[in-house]
Parts: sequence; structure tokens; C-alpha cells
Amino acid sequence: MNKERHLLVVSGPSGAGKDTVVRRMMEKYPEIELSVSATTRAPRNGEKEGIDYYFMTNETFEQKIERGEMLEYVHYCDRYYGTPKSEVDRRLDAGIPVVLVIEVIGAANIKKLYPDSTLVFIMPPSLEELSRRLHGRGTEPEDVIQKRLARAQEEIERKAQYDFSVVNDDVDRCAEKVYSILRKRLEE
Repeated sequence: MNKERHLLVVSGPSGAGKDTVVRRMMEKYPEIELSVSATTRAPRNGEKEGIDYYFMTNETFEQKIERGEMLEYVHYCDRYYGTPKSEVDRRLDAGIPVVLVIEVIGAANIKKLYPDSTLVFIMPPSLEELSRRLHGRGTEPEDVIQKRLARAQEEIERKAQYDFSVVNDDVDRCAEKVYSILRKRLEE
């Protein structure tokens, strides 16, 4: 068994629906587990510690980096985001399909560490729809939204570095496509 094939990395611009697609996929296929990421941003309404993210201070996050406890991390829009190494290794060692929802820089780092992992890029239907989704959240000021939209264009240019790209124009359909990619990889 190639443990690395149990690792699915999902990325895409902020607002593309990565978390929603993965959540829907996990609702239907409970054998998949999500690796909980860490961040220094404040929790959004309804997010829970240890379920959606591990929320921490910059100081704590930087200490974890120094101790080599972060598998990957990125400083994005003035905040840290990263993956605790223990979150991934525990699941891979048990043969559990694990999903990481991370930024494009982190995804490239994961591919270097786990070359047989599968990288899927979630695309918004259009940049206009992406803008509508970000504004619709109502959680960030306009300057942060504009940073996210500018960053989205840069990220979309990197989608060729991914094994697969899926457009999220329908959450259920997108979740099924992503799951079928994972199933195919596990059967190889």
C-alpha cells in the first residue's frame, strides 16, 4: 500500500468553495478525514477550535515552525496558515484517506515531501462569481477582499502545477468529481 496515495491536497482561491466542497464530500464519504490546519486569523462565525482550524497567536505559530512541527505553512494576507505534521502522519500511518485544504505554496511543498500525493485545484466559475462570494461572506473589509482577489489571479496561474483542476459551479457535482479522483488514485 502506498500511504502517500491516501493524501489528497485541495487548493484554490479564497472563495472558490474549497471547504464547502470538502465538507460535502466528507458528509457523503465518512471514511475520509480532514487534516485540521492551523491559522493566526480570527475564527469566523460558527468555526470551532480543533474542528475547522487550530486558532493560535503569531508567537505560538512561529514557535511551532521553529520546532519543525509544521509540515507546511504560508504567510498569506498578513496571517499564517499551515498544517501540523502530526495531523497528517497519524492518519497516513493508519491508512486513512486524508484531505488537506491548503494554499498553493503549501501544496507545492507537500508534493515535494509526498510525491505520490494527489493535488486538486478548485476553480471558481469566474472571477466575477469569486468576487460575489467573497463580498457575500460579509466577514472582511474591502481592502482584504481586494487582496484576496489579486491573490486569486496569481493562484489560478499556478493551477497547471496540480494533478487535476475542477470547477466549482455546483457543490455536489464538484464534491463527486474530487471524490472520484481520490478513489481512482487509491485503486492504482
